[in-house]
Order: sequence, then structure tokens, then C-alpha cells
Amino acid sequence: MLALTEHQNIRPGQLAELLGDCSQPIVFRGLCRDWPLVQSTAAQELLAALQQMHSGLDVSACYLPASTGGRVFYNDDFSGFNYQGGRLPFTQLCQRLLQLSGGDSIYMGSTEVKQFFPGLQAQHQLDLSGLPAAEQALVSVWLGSRTRIAAHYDFPHNLACNIYGRRRFTLLPPEQIINLYPGPLEFAPGGQEISLVDFHNPDLTRFPRFALAEKLVVELSPGDVLFIPSMWWHHVEALDDINLLLTHWWRDSPAYLGRPNNALLAAVLSLRSLPKAQRKAWQAIFDYYIFADEPQGGAELPQVAQALLAQPLPADTARQLRALLLQKLNR
Repeated sequence: MLALTEHQNIRPGQLAELLGDCSQPIVFRGLCRDWPLVQSTAAQELLAALQQMHSGLDVSACYLPASTGGRVFYNDDFSGFNYQGGRLPFTQLCQRLLQLSGGDSIYMGSTEVKQFFPGLQAQHQLDLSGLPAAEQALVSVWLGSRTRIAAHYDFPHNLACNIYGRRRFTLLPPEQIINLYPGPLEFAPGGQEISLVDFHNPDLTRFPRFALAEKLVVELSPGDVLFIPSMWWHHVEALDDINLLLTHWWRDSPAYLGRPNNALLAAVLSLRSLPKAQRKAWQAIFDYYIFADEPQGGAELPQVAQALLAQPLPADTARQLRALLLQKLNR
């Protein structure tokens, strides 16, 4: 049975202690309630403050007509998306947010704070001491009207700080992928494959296994923070006319090891079309080298002979392996 852990009034430095090796979502109620932007009492006040913090660079946003219900998704024949996207001055985005009517929506997705809002982070930081990887997190803002972001997963961990408006997260563990019917691997609104199921109105004739999906639902108020572990699916709804979220993404493994998605794409190329018996054989090989709780391959070798099987993989060996893969893929 899934259960969501909640904490209130944690002491400084306790965030790292509570996260540690945690692989379950956690809600920290009121953790960022004292941040200046969280104290904004009106949308005009919030947007004016953001404009003061903005670097002046154009931002990327998407416009969704009322017919989409604010759901960022594909068009009917999957030849494109159901929104119009492009770059515009941030001041213009703010004006359009304040002038929206008739159920239309506008949405600025992941926008890096360091480049686009350098004045924001100084007074809007979590105490991540004790989490060395998280201290180097990619910090981004998400701003928009009432929108729905289809369920998807991210490789990094995420601490999502709800600053303005309310957000509802529906969370599902990684193994629920079978009940979520992911869309195309190479073509998705945010770059990461998404569930095809409309969580507001699921078509159980087309997607019957969704009825079996185990999920957690949590609503965040301004000042609340949600920890989303790596690889957990999350469907995100912005519930008010204007909503602002600040996210922190970080990974546990060195960046030089690359993105695991690349391995999936290589497996689609090389393994997916093999006969069943050969796929099963490769499954056993992958279990031995990769997926066993304690990967076995190479443990019995002297260290000097482990090479590609060394744990952890050194940076220079990773570079050699990447070069070897590129060479083989180009043959």
C-alpha cells in the first residue's frame, strides 16, 4: 500500500537527514513559507517582483486554446502538439497572464534560474547542506495559468517548491509504467515520454490497465515543498489562475556517466526486434551485469583486469567507453 510521508517545521539541516537514500515521495509543509515571493498577496505583486529579478532574456512559453482544457499534449493525429510555442519577452508573458480569458492558458515550462532569473535565488534557497549533489542542483522556475502536465518521469531527483497558487501532484512509482501507456520515445511535449492517459477523464476502453494504477495524490499550498524521487511518474495540475513553482533537479551519479535514456534507445535499436529467445538471453546478461542488486560481472577479476566492469566507473574509463560506443554505432 502506497503512503505519503509529511513533515512540518523541520530544523535547519534536517532536509538531508530525511532524504538520505529515500526512494519515496515526501511533503514538507511550509518549508519555504518565509520566502519573499511566497508572501505575495496578489498576482500583480508576484509578477512585478519576478520582472525585477529577470535578466531581460526572452523566455519560451506555450499558448493553449480553451479547447485543450489546459492539458499540454499532442494534437489529434500525433503529428505535433496541441499548443503554439515560441519565445517572447518576459514582460509580455506577464501581461498575457493577467489578461487571459475564456479558458485559454499560457505556460512557461522549465526555465533556468541562473540564466533567466539571477535575482531570484539569493532569497529563495533551500538548506541543502549535507546533500553534496543537491547543492549543485539545476534550479528552474515554472510559471503559468491553469494547466495540466501529463504524467512523466525524470531521471534526476526533484525538490519542488510551490511558491504561488496551488498545485496537485499525482505520483506513481516506476513500476506503474505498465498501467500508464507511455507515448513516443523520441517526440514529447517536454522531451520526456508522457502517459497518454487523460487523468481527468481516463478512457478505460482504450487504456484499461490504468484502472489498476497505484497512485498518491497531494495538493501543495504556497510554501509547501515536495520531494519527487528519481524515476517516479508525476502528473502536475496548476489549480489557480496564476501559479509559480521552483524546482531543484540533481542526480546521484556523476554526469560523465551520461543519461540512462541513451541506453534505452540503444537497446531499442539493437535488442527490441530480436526473437523472443534471444531477448530472454540478453535479459539474463543484463541482469548479471547491470540489474542484480549487487552486479556480479567482474567482481571475481583482479582490479587491474576489471576495466569496463570497475565499480564505480572512473571518468577516464567512461570517456573511453563513450568513444568506443560511438565508433561501433557508426559502423
